[in-house]
Amino acid sequence: MGVIIRLSSLTTIFTTTTSAAFRTPSPFFTRLPLRRVSAAKLSTAIVTEEIEERRENKKAGVIAPRSQDFNGWYLDVIANAELADYGPVRGTMVIRPYGYAIWEAIQDYLNVKFKETGHSNMYFPQLIPYSFIEKEASHVEGFSPELAVVTIGGGKELEEKLVVRPTSETIVNHMFTQWIHSYRDLPLMINQWVNVTRWEMRTKPFVRTLEFLWQEGHTAHATPEEAEKEALQMIDIYTKFAYEQAAIPVIAGRKSKVETFAGAAKTYTIEAMMGDRKALQAGTSHNLGQNFSRAFGTQFADENGQREHVWQTSWAISTRFVGGIIMTHGDDAGLMLPPKLAPIQVIIIPIWKKTDEKTGVLAAALSVKESLHTAGIRVKIDDSDQKTPGWKFNFWEMKGIPLRIEIGPRDVSSESVVISRRDVPGKQGKVFGVSMESSTLVAYIKDKLDEIQLALLSTATSFRDGNIVDVSTYDELKEAISQGKWARGPWSGSDEDELKVKEETGATIRCFPFEQPNETQNCLMSGNSADEVAIFAKSY
Repeated sequence: MGVIIRLSSLTTIFTTTTSAAFRTPSPFFTRLPLRRVSAAKLSTAIVTEEIEERRENKKAGVIAPRSQDFNGWYLDVIANAELADYGPVRGTMVIRPYGYAIWEAIQDYLNVKFKETGHSNMYFPQLIPYSFIEKEASHVEGFSPELAVVTIGGGKELEEKLVVRPTSETIVNHMFTQWIHSYRDLPLMINQWVNVTRWEMRTKPFVRTLEFLWQEGHTAHATPEEAEKEALQMIDIYTKFAYEQAAIPVIAGRKSKVETFAGAAKTYTIEAMMGDRKALQAGTSHNLGQNFSRAFGTQFADENGQREHVWQTSWAISTRFVGGIIMTHGDDAGLMLPPKLAPIQVIIIPIWKKTDEKTGVLAAALSVKESLHTAGIRVKIDDSDQKTPGWKFNFWEMKGIPLRIEIGPRDVSSESVVISRRDVPGKQGKVFGVSMESSTLVAYIKDKLDEIQLALLSTATSFRDGNIVDVSTYDELKEAISQGKWARGPWSGSDEDELKVKEETGATIRCFPFEQPNETQNCLMSGNSADEVAIFAKSY
């Protein structure tokens, strides 16, 4: 059912839960599904206990062991690294400056790529007439359970219900119909950076929330070939971003019919393996065919004057990717950020014991900072007096800063610094006596940042490859999934077969990878000929 939103009183919306535990402001989401349940069915004590555990961990700077409690670790990292906080509306989050800076780095890269490929940014309204959603049958069926619906505005019942944007294919088509008349108007290629609302039942910060941020691209073309080329081009941009910027070795491929976006002809995806070996759908690109253009009458006159429906695509990456970065690279010490996306690439920790040492150490630290900043390196000095150097080391490690520079009185005398890598813990990652001379230090830092970027990708790739099992029978698939791994095997099964796998194992087809073997095999389920292998996994 839709949710009534009174626009005149936004501070009171969505407070229908019967549990006081959920109404209490909390740093983060609990691990329980966000459903309306009776007090008799919900153990308030368990919910409160977990909320308080997260709070106490944050106060103490404690992070749950990653290998023992992956979800608790994830929530603790988000809290302690100050990436996000719990919103007053159940299921929402407040993205804090440090977390938003990561999202801005994602935006900066993708914006350039979108514009290089001919797309322009614009903005569509957040409120969409409900009748628009109903025009495309599979679309409304797919999104109906997740819709937030406005029925009252200005204290009066609205003549038509309005949907709070879950995605924008419908309103985009409404406008495209007004803008596209001739083949000369094509292709039309736009993108918008916006928030969307989906009434999720089970939430997890960044990964799945009631409201989230994303970019959504929409294009219209004169031929199906152009639309297919566009859909593949955009999933390729996402793939390169994941590998080259986020250091996440995603697997790109095509979704099964069951997993295809509601209203699309084909959906392409990039699938990432998280640290708990679950799959994360990190980005999608949809070939919409003519489904929406036929529903909305989006037509153009071709070169012969014939009226044709346009062929369309849509594609998106969201703040879910921030969660993917956390769960791919983080460790027991906290966050670990790839240098290309890190808001701060280098943290400088000046160290002194005596007052007369402070001036010289700070002067040297400022000089180093200026050299690195001038070279385009994102750098910060932590010169606060309130915390010890050891506390600062742990704090900035927890925030995932790729490199740490330590400068003490002896370093000032020797005109050198000590440099530590976040991805190599302990003494192995620490180098002494690196020259402070500007050109030498800048070259060294840039080289190490590049090394870290490649090392994170290499580590993640090894982890992924070591947890994908090639299977040839359904029993082997079930065994792989029961061990928490991904299963890769030949597949030509029916939709019913696919749903059976999901029901019996909890795994879904993540994709049919673009990289396929050159031989025909037998389907692991039906035994029939199979031209493709599919990857099965449990997912977020």
